[in-house]
Amino acid sequence: MIELMVLGIPGCPGVPLLEQRLAEALAGRPAVRVRRAINDAREAAQCGMCGSPTLLVNGHDPFAVPGMGPALACRMYLGDSGRLEGAPTVAALRRALERAGMRASRRDGATGRPSSPPGPTGGSQGDRSR
Repeated sequence: MIELMVLGIPGCPGVPLLEQRLAEALAGRPAVRVRRAINDAREAAQCGMCGSPTLLVNGHDPFAVPGMGPALACRMYLGDSGRLEGAPTVAALRRALERAGMRASRRDGATGRPSSPPGPTGGSQGDRSR
């Protein structure tokens, strides 16, 4: 099962957008979903929030950009049309969920359970904080 945690500052308009797109990307797949409000910079750093909203999939940010640090700022994601949006696209979320599922399958394979063959890896959509 995939664990999903949505981190966001209170009142962030990107959080409900992310949750709506995430529900569409999951399309009935089982997942543990948690929403956590982040109130200060210390908490953002502890949780790994690089802007609001941040999605952690099994504890990792699939949209992280090297050099990006914790932030209590709005986080923007590159949309399909090249414009910045307040949440990853449904397609980008699906790719992140598939990669997370494949990582779990490979770990299971190490314990003697069958693992999935590696699939194509597409570049994830980048993001930016403003």
